[in-house]
Amino acid sequence: MRVILLQDIDKLGKKYDVKEVSDGYARNFLIPKGLAKPATKEVMIWLETQKEIETKKAEEDLKKIQEWASAIDDREIVIAVKVGEQDQLFESINAQKISEKLKEVGFDVKKTQIELPEPIKEIGEFPVKIKFDHNLEAEIRVIITKEEEKE
Repeated sequence: MRVILLQDIDKLGKKYDVKEVSDGYARNFLIPKGLAKPATKEVMIWLETQKEIETKKAEEDLKKIQEWASAIDDREIVIAVKVGEQDQLFESINAQKISEKLKEVGFDVKKTQIELPEPIKEIGEFPVKIKFDHNLEAEIRVIITKEEEKE
């Protein structure tokens, strides 16, 4: 029986693939669980419109992410932290802190998108990569400075 997959299924295929499977597998498992539809003429027409919608959506998503990546690329972010007498940091700067600082500036970047091999533990300027969907990435500079003491 020919079916159209409605989502990715391990060892069978990707979403919207047309596959030939055994009748029992289709009728007893795939179709009742909503994982596939029988590949009739009407469903094939529906499939083409769904593929067009998905393509347009992916193109719009790509444009939006490209705009975000170009807007954030080469930005500088200054993070002021408390330091000791020998300029050692009392706290390390991790992806979470960088993400929070980016949100303050207006960029909604998740900590999982920030590529930081290890937390920053000293004062200075550090390049940090941010990965976006569609294999796009941007690089920002994180500047760690002393927090001014309040009197």
